[in-house]
Amino acid sequence: MSKEGGLGAPTRHPIPWTEPDFLDPDKIDAEVRRVFDICHGCRRCFNLCDSFPRLFDLIDDSPTGELDSVPSSGFASVVDACTFCDMCYMSKCPYVPPHQFDLDFPHLMLRYRAAEHAGTLPSGDGGGGVGFQRKQLSKTDRNGKWAGKVAGLANWATAEGNFGIRNMLEDVAGIHSDAALPKFHRETFLDAARTAPPLNVKAPSHNRKAVIYATCFANFNEPAMGAAARAVLAHNGVVTEVAYPSCCGMPSWEQGDLEQVAKNARKVAREMADWIDQGYAVIALVPSCALMLKSEWPLLLPKDEDVLRLSENTYDITEYMVALAKEDGLVEGLEPLSGGVTLHLACHARAQNMGAKGAEMLRLIPDTDVTVVERCSGHGGAWGIMKENFEVALKVGKPAARQALKADNQWVVSECPLAADHLRQGMERLADQVPRTVPHPIILLAQAYGLHDGEASAP
Repeated sequence: MSKEGGLGAPTRHPIPWTEPDFLDPDKIDAEVRRVFDICHGCRRCFNLCDSFPRLFDLIDDSPTGELDSVPSSGFASVVDACTFCDMCYMSKCPYVPPHQFDLDFPHLMLRYRAAEHAGTLPSGDGGGGVGFQRKQLSKTDRNGKWAGKVAGLANWATAEGNFGIRNMLEDVAGIHSDAALPKFHRETFLDAARTAPPLNVKAPSHNRKAVIYATCFANFNEPAMGAAARAVLAHNGVVTEVAYPSCCGMPSWEQGDLEQVAKNARKVAREMADWIDQGYAVIALVPSCALMLKSEWPLLLPKDEDVLRLSENTYDITEYMVALAKEDGLVEGLEPLSGGVTLHLACHARAQNMGAKGAEMLRLIPDTDVTVVERCSGHGGAWGIMKENFEVALKVGKPAARQALKADNQWVVSECPLAADHLRQGMERLADQVPRTVPHPIILLAQAYGLHDGEASAP
């Protein structure tokens, strides 16, 4: 199956995370100062995440108004605000490699976080390493399994409006009492996948095979995404299997725990190699996970053949559906979605450099208006739910929320399910009546086929 992409630039270097200099605080400080000084002279990224306003305020409020009078102790706050959305690198910065300045802001923030995690640099709160609360949030597989056993109780305790428990959770875990949290399910997507949907053997794509990498979010928190994807693929003749060796490691990546990310990458790549050998394409349901498999893992483990093969054979679900439509043609029977759809292009979908595949996929539905919002939701994974970040996350996502309301469509959907919920909360701050929010566009495609009711998963 063919893939689409950009012109190849910008390029990225492998991450030398096993080399001693990678965690050296003096070398990190020198590189941070070099990069921050370039950013100070440019300032094109002022309206992206909160890292850049924090950096520019540090410089503007310093005695000389230049970086030379900013103490290194102030840099941690800039690093803390980075959500690894990659938008500065992909869409704004003119100095990425192969430019001689060789600037990669997100990967420099990753290096700084890795040093915080290792304890060679103090973390943002002045302590060493990563806080206990953040470490526990990154254990998505463990949390999903445990919470799933008591899904009803867990969802009641973490529900919006449960002020007593949520205030306690804010004090104990540092999670903002107003932040929307994912729901858990007793039956995971992997559990439900034991029963396969009926296969349309008359469809044009009948000879294709794909294994769905369930992702921690679709597996534990939103099985409807997986069920919708599998139903649509089967309806179009694609033989599907479901696999979930472990989380992609993005939550650990955000904390600089690169050893854990590499461990997950090797485990997943080994298992997926067997499917690739059998001729299966690999489909990731969540853009962040697709980005890890396609781009970040090969930079972390550039000599691991399984990781490199997995990268070459991985597709985002929207990317795969658009390729099916172009190469084979989709099965007829898509019905219009009344009221129109507003699609939020998730940052990690854009960072895959594959084009606006979510929008292309939804535009395959006849007589359905699709409005695209191409601004960051502000969520940033676990970052946006923390007590110290939630209001900032809503501020960053406010332009996207405004655009979604202005479109005045019946549906608002994001390729990132966490962003979809965060946008809903942002819209609720701006209006009394908001559109229906859907966690992923594949659910709307399934609805247009009559294969899904358009609702998120019931716990």
